[in-house]
Amino acid sequence: MATTQWTREFAAPLRAFLRTESGSAGVLVAAIAAALIWANVDVASYDAVWATDLAVRFGPVGITEDLRTWINSGLMTLFFLVVGLEARREFDLGDLRDRRRFVLPCAAGLAGLLIPVLIYLAINHGGAGAHGWGVAMSTDTALALGLLALLGRGVPDQVRVFLLTVFVVDDLVALVVIAVVYSEDIEPMPLTIAAATFGVWLLLRALNVRRAAPYAIVGLVLWAAMLASGVDPVVAGLAMGLTAVAYSPARENLEAATGLFKLFREQPTPELARSAATGLAQTLSPNDRLQRIYHPWSSYVIVPLFGLANAGIAIDGDFLARAFTSPVTLGVIAGYLIGKPIAVVGISALLTWLSGGRIRPGVGWAAVLGSGTIAGIGFTVSLLIAALAFDGPELAEVKIGVLTAAAGASVLTWIVFRATALLPPERRARALFGATEDLVDLIPPVDNERDHCRGPQDASVTVVEYGDFQCPYCGQAEPAVRDLITDTDLRYVWRHLPLADVHPQARLAAEAAEAAAAQDKFWDMHDLLLAHQDKLKIMDLLRYAELLGLDANRFHDDLMNHTHRDRVAQDVDSADLSGVSGTPTFFINGRRHYGAYDLPTLKQAVKTARARVRVIRVV
Repeated sequence: MATTQWTREFAAPLRAFLRTESGSAGVLVAAIAAALIWANVDVASYDAVWATDLAVRFGPVGITEDLRTWINSGLMTLFFLVVGLEARREFDLGDLRDRRRFVLPCAAGLAGLLIPVLIYLAINHGGAGAHGWGVAMSTDTALALGLLALLGRGVPDQVRVFLLTVFVVDDLVALVVIAVVYSEDIEPMPLTIAAATFGVWLLLRALNVRRAAPYAIVGLVLWAAMLASGVDPVVAGLAMGLTAVAYSPARENLEAATGLFKLFREQPTPELARSAATGLAQTLSPNDRLQRIYHPWSSYVIVPLFGLANAGIAIDGDFLARAFTSPVTLGVIAGYLIGKPIAVVGISALLTWLSGGRIRPGVGWAAVLGSGTIAGIGFTVSLLIAALAFDGPELAEVKIGVLTAAAGASVLTWIVFRATALLPPERRARALFGATEDLVDLIPPVDNERDHCRGPQDASVTVVEYGDFQCPYCGQAEPAVRDLITDTDLRYVWRHLPLADVHPQARLAAEAAEAAAAQDKFWDMHDLLLAHQDKLKIMDLLRYAELLGLDANRFHDDLMNHTHRDRVAQDVDSADLSGVSGTPTFFINGRRHYGAYDLPTLKQAVKTARARVRVIRVV
């Protein structure tokens, strides 16, 4: 199996993360609807179920909490762990590795907390609900990203990265507010134990401990200590997620894992099976492994369960009349629907102006506005704070305010992106993409004098493929590539990455292509090799040289003397520098393509890259 397919299935890049969020948004909305129906059919049974006590005991030591608390403070810890993991991934591998791109969304996240709170306090000044100001702060990461994927189809991934950064700052500060403001009867000793336990967690990370058991034990102790301290333990989830580093699997580690599997293949014993499985898992970063385990559970089980346990309120005409005149409800709605867009758009514009454009959003202004409106969806943290700050009628008023704001934010976001879609193509691209250039992942850049290129040198889009002539997935991608190169404004580049540990004939095939290139027949040989991936032995290669009319003696000598070995090695070195460990791997205008390599996906990526180029050229 080619390692790119293996990596793609396990690494969970941003695109896969957002696809999961898109699907899970529907599940969460269904859970909220089910909670509302249940509470209005039989509110007594709804309350009774979530008030059921559940105890976990080990001899004399144990924890007893009601079912809603187990969800809100237990399972939601894993949700915030996943949020921290994805944020860390963006810091290590995504746009935020350029730390300047963190400044603006960070400031927008802080303003997005402050301005809604000020609006809420202005409406509730001197009232009984003023102490619950925290309910108007935080955006629901899962629901907002999921609904953005549904409402803003065609929106570039940079918008979601911008939003994710805003949300993580939002969540982090909101959780600190929970810990400091809404935690009562804080116990110093358990809090000290929690701090020491987190220190152990950091030590395990520093020592690069790979086994899951120590982390699981430390994580459980940390959670229990936080719970005993009186500080909501969901804070621990986000903190642990942010410590999990992300990186692409190194080629040498993948080759070592291949060696372990070969040993098992030769001698299939339980010991070698465990060794191969461990070696395979350890090629992945801690971030990738944890996301693969927890992200589906978080999206499809934990967050919907939270919605089912917390969204239920009994609604009738009298309640609605009272709620929509209540300062608590109005403060929540105004904070989210007015405060969030003002904060996100206003701070983005202010920083852009103050910095003379050096600090600007990584997206266009329509995307910034859509980010501000979708940020008006508050649910998880809002209801967590509401449960701590209110009870009785006021708690129900907060819930109706949060649900109304979420519905209103969804409608506003749809209007923003629908209006943007009606703009002429160039104005639409500028409104969505902005003028910020993409980060470049490809090292070194394409050189027409050295690289093998198809298409015009001045094309607006360059697609680079790192490939292996024996890799079956490169063969599967070839029809899509053939279709792409019919584009008259696209340059296609092939770079070698023979995976010799799994494809023993790939390196010699790459040298054969270079030997053909020395006689101006690179692309002819390239096409033949990919068309006959099961026939790459030396005699096959010599036969292909005869078919192409090459100087057979020169070609034979080049192969026997490995004349072009250094040229292939240069491509392999460039793959290492660019973080490539498997094939096929594509770069589009220097930016690594993490999506699938089917024709529709590649065409969409090319279309997006071309739109960004046109916007930047106009600006």
